[in-house]
This record gives sequence, structure tokens and C-alpha cells, in this order.
Amino acid sequence: MTTWLPVTGPECAPTRRIAPLPTPARGVALPPALDDVVRTHLPGLLRYATILVGDEHTAADLVQEVLLRAHVRWHRIALMERPDLYLRRMVTNEHLSWRRRWHVRTIRPATDEVITAHAGTSRDHAHGLAEEDAMWQRLGRLPPRQRAVLVLRYYEGLPDAEIAAVLGTSPATVRAHAARALATLRTDPTLETR
Repeated sequence: MTTWLPVTGPECAPTRRIAPLPTPARGVALPPALDDVVRTHLPGLLRYATILVGDEHTAADLVQEVLLRAHVRWHRIALMERPDLYLRRMVTNEHLSWRRRWHVRTIRPATDEVITAHAGTSRDHAHGLAEEDAMWQRLGRLPPRQRAVLVLRYYEGLPDAEIAAVLGTSPATVRAHAARALATLRTDPTLETR
């Protein structure tokens, strides 16, 4: 941090000198460094920006812009209770700002061949909904514990230990329920073969 300090002497003009940063009192924690916060929260910020923007590369640019702006003001941001939440708010504001100045972006139209090559073939949306409905019907025919284990594992993404805590059972029982449920779903005659 640079400050103007008065200097006594023949010229008596203030000169620019580097003043040491104040050290915190004993027992007071130092605010987190930007590097530490970025190391911890960068994947979450990128995921959040990707969901907002819809494109990984644009999201990376957005987060980079936010981190550059945060670097300039980090001495104030670091004093907040949750600087990571403030960074998330900055990502949101920057996204909204980018949307307001959409006309600045360069959009180059692509030929139909390029779009087809990148997009591939798409399935009918109704077919996907029918498959999802059929899967929920098959899950509905499972016993309640097995259904709960599959939903907690595959839809909620919980590990076996957390599923066991939710259901009040052991992780081995969770694995057994999952194995039985998957075996039942595999042998279900309504299951379409691909």
C-alpha cells in the first residue's frame, strides 16, 4: 500500500513512500487471501457461471473478468464474512451486465453443415418424456426402501453413508437395496431394449 507521508527536511514536500500494512492484533485472524478463496471456490463459480450463461467458455471469461475486478478491491472484499458469496454476486451482476450490452458481442453466422456437424442428430422431445414417465412408473413398482435408495443415490447424488443416515440403516443395507432394485429394473419386461 502506498501513501503520501509528510517528510521533514529542507524540501518539506511530501514524498511517496511505501507504508507497511497494519498487522492484526494477536488472536485476530487474517482475512483470506484471494488465491486461497479462488482455489477453494473456483469450480463452484465456474459451474454457477456456466448455468447462467449456458456455455463453458463464455462462463470462464465471465469468471475471469469478475476475478480481475475482485483483485482490485480485494482488501475490502476480504473483510466480509463470506467473500465467496460476494464473488458469486459479482458473477451474477457481471452476467446481467453482459446481457445488457449484448450488442457488443460478435456473432458470426454458421452454415447449416457446420451446425449439423456440431449438433448431431436430436431425438424427439416427446420420446424423452415418454422414457422418463416409464422410468418413474418402474420406480413406483419397487418397494419403498429400494425406491428411496435409488432416488437418493442417482437423483440426489448422495453417497451410501449419507443415504444410510437418511434411512436410518447401515451402508451395507443401502448397497443391498440398490443391488436388488437395479436387478429388478433390469429384468422388468416393460424395460425397452436398445
